[in-house]
Amino acid sequence: MRGRSRGGTRPANRTGTLALAGLLVALPALGVAGVPYYVFPKPKASGPPRHYVCYRTDESLAVDGVTDEAAWSAAPWTDAFIDIEGASKPEPRFETRAKMLWDETFFYVAAEMVEPHVWAKLTERDAVIFYDNDFEVFIDPDSDTHEYYELEVNAFGTEWDLLLTKPYRDDGTAIDSWDIQDLRTGIDVRGTLNDPADTDEGWTVELAIPWSVLEECAHKPTPPEDGDVWRVNFSRVEWRTEVVDGDYVKLTDPETGKALPEDNWVWSPQGLINMHYPEMWGFVQFSTAVAGESEVAFVRDQFHGTRTALIGLYYAEREYHGNNGVYTDVLADLELAPPRRSALHWPPTITVTPSTFEAHMTSPDGGTLHITHDGHVWHVPPEEPHP
Repeated sequence: MRGRSRGGTRPANRTGTLALAGLLVALPALGVAGVPYYVFPKPKASGPPRHYVCYRTDESLAVDGVTDEAAWSAAPWTDAFIDIEGASKPEPRFETRAKMLWDETFFYVAAEMVEPHVWAKLTERDAVIFYDNDFEVFIDPDSDTHEYYELEVNAFGTEWDLLLTKPYRDDGTAIDSWDIQDLRTGIDVRGTLNDPADTDEGWTVELAIPWSVLEECAHKPTPPEDGDVWRVNFSRVEWRTEVVDGDYVKLTDPETGKALPEDNWVWSPQGLINMHYPEMWGFVQFSTAVAGESEVAFVRDQFHGTRTALIGLYYAEREYHGNNGVYTDVLADLELAPPRRSALHWPPTITVTPSTFEAHMTSPDGGTLHITHDGHVWHVPPEEPHP
């Protein structure tokens, strides 16, 4: 792999801890009248994930955090970030938005964050960056929910890059000893870093992520072809602070003495406080059109409805297993309502073993979409007709 690994792993972040707790309680728990009852954590976001058309740049970008090149000016902004759980939660206190571009070497991301007090403390690469205010990138190139990337950056430009084998809910491993070779990071602070005496405007992060690393989990040559769609999401972590002796200190709960929970603001809502549900990430459609020269329409993924139905089945199977210790091939056991889209080839075919399940449905192209007990989703194209 071009992403260099120095060996070893460690717990990756707050969502890993939450997921581990969820897995522990997945063991049958006594409910009313001694009946086992376990609820698998499911997203509650409404509406489809957000989408974005990522245009090409033929202009060299400095990657210094100052996005004043013509290509950046021509690239559209994403929708403003919202709370990680969705629009039903309070709006973020400060605005965040992002842009994307690409060329033959890099996938570029720029994010602009309004922030009256820009601060950072961590300077060592692969420190747990979300202990500071930060900006985070998540990328699943082939939409299979496995083998994806996470990158976190603070206002110093300190980086934490991770390769995830699969989500924590599925016993995935975060390899934080792995580094993105040739990653470029630029930070522009509009104000004074770590100075509580003044009021800042905010900060901008600019990233150039090499295709040579991203193609490892894409399992196909990069850069993407015109019209290819990847799953991507962005998160901003924001802590509430006060100034003590000229330094920024996190506000704490007076009863526990622990820091108050951070705010998590994202581009595409997750529907729960966990970034490691890749099926909830936004859709990024790559276009070979140069930014500013033409406008390309986003084309909705034809497999999204079928994939969503199978993921709903996966949630139900995980919940059933948590209560019964086995998976089931009887659809009625899962108490699933049929999908709203009548065009889908429902019901799915389900196969179980003592410790696994696999389900599949016919996809819109005549092939099949599959999902397994660990949430892995993949597409099998229709067979080529015999000559």
